[in-house]
Amino acid sequence: MNGPRISHPAVDFLLTFLRGRVQRARSGELDRGASAVEWVIISAVVVAIVGVVAAIINLALKDGATKVGECIAGADAGKTC
Repeated sequence: MNGPRISHPAVDFLLTFLRGRVQRARSGELDRGASAVEWVIISAVVVAIVGVVAAIINLALKDGATKVGECIAGADAGKTC
């Protein structure tokens, strides 16, 4: 197929871009991108777990502080909490 070649900047760009992507896929260079996505997902899961643990600890501390406050408010010389 040695007919006249139609050249348009958008088509040339698309062909060059696709050739580059194919070359990168064949070379294994795209593995870095997949690895980065895996790290982002793992980081998001860790952040979510830390957030849940922090919320649980915060709730426990507030509950304990409320109990201590009530104990102090109702303290009597003759009794303990």
